Amino acid sequence: MKEQPRSDGKIVRSEEPLNLEMPFEKLDGFITPTESFYVRTHFPVPKIDRTKWRLRVEGEIEHPFEIGYDEITALGSRTVPATLECAGNNRIFLEPKVKGVQWELGAVGTAEWTGVPLSMLLERAGLRANALEVILEGADAGPLTEAKGPQGNVRFARSVPLQKACEDVLLVHRMNGEALRAEHGFPLRAIVPGWYAMASVKWLQRIIVTDAPYTGYYQTLDYAYWSETDGLAKLTPLTTMQLKAQIAYPAPGSTVPAGEMIRVHGAAWGGEVAKVEVSVDGGEAWKPATLLDEAKPNAWRRWEFQWATPAKAGRQILMARASDSKGRSQPAAHDPNRGSYMISHLLPITVEVA
Repeated sequence: MKEQPRSDGKIVRSEEPLNLEMPFEKLDGFITPTESFYVRTHFPVPKIDRTKWRLRVEGEIEHPFEIGYDEITALGSRTVPATLECAGNNRIFLEPKVKGVQWELGAVGTAEWTGVPLSMLLERAGLRANALEVILEGADAGPLTEAKGPQGNVRFARSVPLQKACEDVLLVHRMNGEALRAEHGFPLRAIVPGWYAMASVKWLQRIIVTDAPYTGYYQTLDYAYWSETDGLAKLTPLTTMQLKAQIAYPAPGSTVPAGEMIRVHGAAWGGEVAKVEVSVDGGEAWKPATLLDEAKPNAWRRWEFQWATPAKAGRQILMARASDSKGRSQPAAHDPNRGSYMISHLLPITVEVA
């Protein structure tokens, strides 16, 4: 049974913790409106008083310090568009069924994010020569249900390599021109461009510079996948979003009229998208779609395709396929070593022609 939408149009995947999906067929612009943007939480949304909130910067640095909301918002900010995608987006399509939030197509969105470069705070802190990674810790916490997890309350935290931290990570206080809403990380969240959204930690309260790889729960036992090196399998933290294209319209299971010209459209992301192709016969033949948006780093590109639907009623299977500037395309099947994450294979969308 499909979950019912809320008054704001989002689909409730769970109430507590709050997980809300945007119906992907609502895609109609490059920027996703804040009220439509999907929500992913692991624990209850923290209630934070901006006047009492402090961000602590500590670890392998020369000058540990704390900074408040008014001070950090007064620093030199920049605004960038960036696409965020939950690492489990499309999980509902996996067979056999797997555990986790049963996202369909809408655990993804693009917003304009305004904030302070993390590098600015790290420069003020004075990095030591042995600095290796930067841990981003949120204020959200709670007990885990997994037997292999630590006991008691666990805070959500992830790390990024020092190079990535200094390159383009933002500490964001505004989304689409307004202050962050509580469910999106108020008063401050990270945006790690190009990475799956679990790295863009919300409700930031600590930044910890370390001299060793971080091995926390959400870095190793969760939000990780199996990779092989020299024939040995190892758990590897999820990082970069994978190349993919999704169809927004027609929606899965919908009905389209026979013998008419239909605008098939969607979005593609995960690298430098150079081409999108569409198949209306289950992958037997592919035709080029038209890219609509200017290419911007770490942001999706919308596309469209004009489909002359068959004159005869029946079932049709639509698919979209993205290719990047290096000629790489989406895989035909999901890699089982990725478990319930990094779902970027070709997704068949079944519609009825009537």
